[in-house]
Amino acid sequence: MRCIIEPREMQVWSTQKRCQGKTLALVPTMGYFHEGHLALMRWAREHCDVLMVSLFVNPTQFAPHEDLKAYPRDLPRDAELAREQGVDVLFTPTPESMFSKDHAAWVEAPSLCRGLCAVQRPTHFRGVATVVAKLFLLTSPTLAVFGEKDWQQLAVIRTMARDLNMPVEIIGRPIVREADGLAMSSRNIYLSPEERAQAPFIHQGLQQIRGLTEQGETDANILLAALGEMYQRTMPLAAVEYMSLVDPEQLFPLEEIQGPALLAVAVRFKTARLIDNILIPVEERL
Repeated sequence: MRCIIEPREMQVWSTQKRCQGKTLALVPTMGYFHEGHLALMRWAREHCDVLMVSLFVNPTQFAPHEDLKAYPRDLPRDAELAREQGVDVLFTPTPESMFSKDHAAWVEAPSLCRGLCAVQRPTHFRGVATVVAKLFLLTSPTLAVFGEKDWQQLAVIRTMARDLNMPVEIIGRPIVREADGLAMSSRNIYLSPEERAQAPFIHQGLQQIRGLTEQGETDANILLAALGEMYQRTMPLAAVEYMSLVDPEQLFPLEEIQGPALLAVAVRFKTARLIDNILIPVEERL
């Protein structure tokens, strides 16, 4: 496995591979790999000639009060895990090489950033879209693989790639969960034992609401009220940041489910903000 730090070296290397007719896959990450990251790498490894993984804790997607400095980091561990998955290149640029002091150009998708995580993190997706655009320019991927846990992020990136005619296929892969249903996240290590015991109810609540839709309930207010009641009862240590039923592609809120829907939540424990979602396919309500 080759490790590259300098953006220019990464750009030259990937361009050479594309000129050789190779299929390149990119898995963008912020590191501290867990099984969710590794599952993305394994899928990508089977669908490309050259597998690239970027590891960059992007400062532009953190607000001043958020956990940039505390975000878990362990590059030697991550490098070994990447090597075990057959990664060809681990790209680990520095913040200074990615964002100069006079950086002034940004990528935004305002229509997708009016709700969900963007309410509490208004500049987050500008930082995400910009850094992913830069990574695409530096790595020239044929396809890029993202997890569906960050659904809003995936929607923003898909829209960016489509609207800016980026020659890259965006792949979303299913959420990887712990045995008790908790979505895998690098931030799970922040949970206290008591919080960790309550956190699986995030997913259990989503499943419960999907069950109500299978029984014929379509009113968003009724469904969200039921979810809120369950969370209040089962997760007293958590504060619900949002619960939303939205269109899976455009992310606008739904008053009634008449087609495919996405139920998305963000829950905040003392030092960990966790997100999760579940798709409600139309056939489940026929």
